Amino acid sequence: MEYSTSRLAFIFLAIVCKAHITKSQYLSSSSNDLMALNGFRKCVASPVDGWGANPDSECCSWAGVMCDNSTATQRRVIGLDLHGRGLAGEICESLADLDQLSTLNLSHNNLHGYLPDKLFQMQNLEVLDLSGNKFVGSFPLHIHLPCIRILDVSDNNLVGSLTSTICDRSHSIESLNFSENRFHGEVPGNFGNCTSLQRLFLNGNSLSGSLPERLFQLEHLRELQFQDNGFSGPLHERIDNLTNVVKIDLSNNLFSGVLPDVFGGLRKLEHFAAKSNKFSGQLPPSLMSSPSLSTLNLNNNTLDGRISINCSSMARLTSLNLRSNLFQGALPENLSTCHRLNVLNLANNRLSGAIPSSFQNLQALTLLSLSKNEISDLSSALHILQRCRNLSVLALPESFRDEEMLGHADLLFPNLLVFLIGNSQLKGSIPVWLRGCENLQLLDLSWNQLSGSIPGWIGDFRFLFYLDLGNNSFTGDIPKSLSELPSCINSSRSFPPAGSPSSVPLLLGKRDGNYLTYNQFWNFPSTLDLSHNKLNGPIWPSFGNLKGLQAFFLENNQLSGNIPNSLSGMQSLEKVNLSHNGLTGEIPASFQKLTFLSAFDVSYNKLSGAVPLEGQFSTFPDSSFEGNIGLCGSRPSLRSCQSQAKPPSDELPNDEASTDGTPYSQMAFGIGAAVGFIWTVSLCFLSGWVLDKGQRGR
Repeated sequence: MEYSTSRLAFIFLAIVCKAHITKSQYLSSSSNDLMALNGFRKCVASPVDGWGANPDSECCSWAGVMCDNSTATQRRVIGLDLHGRGLAGEICESLADLDQLSTLNLSHNNLHGYLPDKLFQMQNLEVLDLSGNKFVGSFPLHIHLPCIRILDVSDNNLVGSLTSTICDRSHSIESLNFSENRFHGEVPGNFGNCTSLQRLFLNGNSLSGSLPERLFQLEHLRELQFQDNGFSGPLHERIDNLTNVVKIDLSNNLFSGVLPDVFGGLRKLEHFAAKSNKFSGQLPPSLMSSPSLSTLNLNNNTLDGRISINCSSMARLTSLNLRSNLFQGALPENLSTCHRLNVLNLANNRLSGAIPSSFQNLQALTLLSLSKNEISDLSSALHILQRCRNLSVLALPESFRDEEMLGHADLLFPNLLVFLIGNSQLKGSIPVWLRGCENLQLLDLSWNQLSGSIPGWIGDFRFLFYLDLGNNSFTGDIPKSLSELPSCINSSRSFPPAGSPSSVPLLLGKRDGNYLTYNQFWNFPSTLDLSHNKLNGPIWPSFGNLKGLQAFFLENNQLSGNIPNSLSGMQSLEKVNLSHNGLTGEIPASFQKLTFLSAFDVSYNKLSGAVPLEGQFSTFPDSSFEGNIGLCGSRPSLRSCQSQAKPPSDELPNDEASTDGTPYSQMAFGIGAAVGFIWTVSLCFLSGWVLDKGQRGR
């Protein structure tokens, strides 16, 4: 009985296994799909990871291939996701034979060539992402993608005009991304037929003309990015129809005229950017009282008048950038009621007066830039702003002109990372209160009238990697502690803490007559600039420890001594200027090992010896070495090092050698002239004596 029971159990298991195997065979992938994928496999230049070596294997198990769970005779491929796999080559039209495909993602590879027309005729395709490749040519003119929802061909090299048929048969499309290509011409009015469109990205092309009115009929549109093109004309008043829009970016175009006062209906608008256009006139009240707006960027236009803002309505405002316009008048006191304001950039306007005391209530403020205005009363400003406890970036260049640098030690900016107050002709010395800014990373006090010695405690800043004290009147030795800045030794850089602005343009000191402007904190080069002062003494050999320093400027001082050979340890150096000092000795040959060096200037010193020839030195102009009479080398502007050396006296011709280096011919001439002079005088004396004697004899 037990035997028969065990036998029955075994038979049952065998039947179940056979049924499972039969079902697996029954649900194998379509041979047509397998053929289409193998055709794609042949087109790419390298093997597709995870696809195996056997082209006849079950393709539904291949990496990135998704099949349906159909109970029919064959499973169909419905998705292909091979993004970021380093694929190279072209796309074969065989992919279009995947007639059940709903998702195709080949983004961020190295695919090139033309886009196959058949790929844009797939009846079931819902998502097509070909972004981040190297496709060329024009976008297909005839498109029939009835189910498409997301189409992304951004970041390629596509040219020509945008197709006007994209929305004629694709009424379900929600997102169109043509950004970062080379499309030109105008935006087709037929885009208005994309009635379900929520996101339209056309940024980073060469599109021009005005925006079609039909575009503003897309009531579902949530995001509109048109920046970095050549669009022109006024902003259409019908923009108020976009009642669901959340983000609009029109930056870096040629839009002009006044901003229409129609933003009251855009109740969901959170981000509006129109920087670097030609908008003029005053700020529209509906925009400056938008209750939903979080960020507003109108930088670099010609807007004017007073800054009028209704912060009681703009409760969500976190970033306001009105830099580089023509605003005038006093700073608005009611800005302090924008309690969430994190970034305030009003630089390069015509604002005047003192900072209102109410600004101390901006407790969320992390960045304040008032550069290039006519703001006054630095002492009051610093006392007010120190109460903004989260302030990490304070940019005040070209303001508070001809005032005294406040040196009080009772000021406290515990979270200050960046302090810029250059080109203001400030008097005084380096303020002691800066010593309490332990997290300081960038300090620019250049182009002022500061004097005294540079305090050694500046070298104690753990995170300082940018120091510009140039164009002042500092005296004394260079503090040796500056050669011990930790962030310049190990190239480590502390990025701004969470919540701090990291992408706001900041002006730094002038170099070669031009301001330096950087948009990201991590783009600032590691710099030590002490140029154009009255510093004396040596260049410390320990500066060679600054392996992370990229720019080293000490020109126009009164430095003396040799150029330390150890400076070649500054392996990240890109620019060095030691010109117009009193340096002596030779240019260290070890500098030839500095492979990143692109600018080098030691002109107008007292250097001697041969100018190095190897490494980057062959790329430096002759002007980098002029004004050093002791330098020699193969450059046309320098004397030959061989001719500069003194040959032994016994090798010189007899008529040109003497023990003191004076040619014998010159000595002979001098001796002859002297003898002739004595002989002439003697003759004159003798003649006079004879005549006198003769007269007496008479």
